[in-house]
Amino acid sequence: MGSVEQLKQKRAGTGVRAHDADRAYRGYTLFCPSAGGNLVYLIDMDGEVVHTWQMPHPPGIYGCLTPEGTLLYNGKVLEPGGTRFIDSGPWKGGSLLEMTWDGDILWEARHRDHHHDGVKLRNGNVLLLCLAALPDDIARRVVGGMPGSEREGVMHADYLVEMTTGGEEVWRWNAWEHLDPVEDRIVAAQDHRSEWTHGNAVVEMEDGNIIVSFRNISTVIIIERSTGEIVWKLGAPPLAQQHAPTVLANGNLLIFDNGTHRVDHPVPFSRVIEVERATKAIVWTYQEGYISEFFSPFISNAQRLPNGNTLICEGSFGRIFEVTREGEVVWEYINPHFHEPVSMPGTTPRNTVFRAFRYGMDVLRG
Repeated sequence: MGSVEQLKQKRAGTGVRAHDADRAYRGYTLFCPSAGGNLVYLIDMDGEVVHTWQMPHPPGIYGCLTPEGTLLYNGKVLEPGGTRFIDSGPWKGGSLLEMTWDGDILWEARHRDHHHDGVKLRNGNVLLLCLAALPDDIARRVVGGMPGSEREGVMHADYLVEMTTGGEEVWRWNAWEHLDPVEDRIVAAQDHRSEWTHGNAVVEMEDGNIIVSFRNISTVIIIERSTGEIVWKLGAPPLAQQHAPTVLANGNLLIFDNGTHRVDHPVPFSRVIEVERATKAIVWTYQEGYISEFFSPFISNAQRLPNGNTLICEGSFGRIFEVTREGEVVWEYINPHFHEPVSMPGTTPRNTVFRAFRYGMDVLRG
């Protein structure tokens, strides 16, 4: 008798598992296995690889294509023997680079404190999400989390750095100077106090303002770029340890709401929500009828496609799928690339995907 495959995702099947060619948005899907490896993949609707980029820093966090057809890539720069809190995080970054279709690096910006996300701004500079030790007087006032769970007595929080691609810092924004330790509390009582905010996404808006997502405080904010002030905020509820807010053409925000520790429901479940900024009302939702069947406790994203469908990355399980406005699945793909996490040796191989994106048929022009 043959042995039984021990990984659930492999037993269920990998690659393309569903495709309604009449209703799915035809194009190419880009993703980077986040547990290991150093390749970024572009696949067609049948799951066939049509292009790859080999990156200098395995494993990666994620990559996306720019309007010019280049690849923007958030990569990990591991420091052997590093003892800082950020060095042990699976979300550690360190590098943001831009690469041509043919694999030539145009520039690379490095920062030891960079984690999760970084973007190229319209002015040509980069904006990086970074982590620092929180001043003790502020850390003592932060409400929530498990008492005594700080990292060697230290709590950390996020800051933003704008720098040139050559490494010159030109702007900085510290979360602890604008958030309130009591009002913007760590939402889950069982979360560690090693981090207060745990940022996981940064976005430049058309008007130059900045969107930031903070997981531990279940909050998305908009920062007015000219003043540094927070001019919009959405917290818990409805949010629960969300990821990857994006601005839609109608001005609304599309958010992957992970739902790990909900304060308004007894069961953890994920959903994708479209939020009207003016009213903060949820105007569209995708979730499973049996809610626990769709759940990614970490990472993940969603992208509104030109045909009105939504591409969803259920990142913890390497599942990328497309749904209609009515919530019907019209395409589904399971990442077949499994790796043992570099930061967690000896654990079960994973096929996690931090974010995934769909591009139109003309993307192959490079």
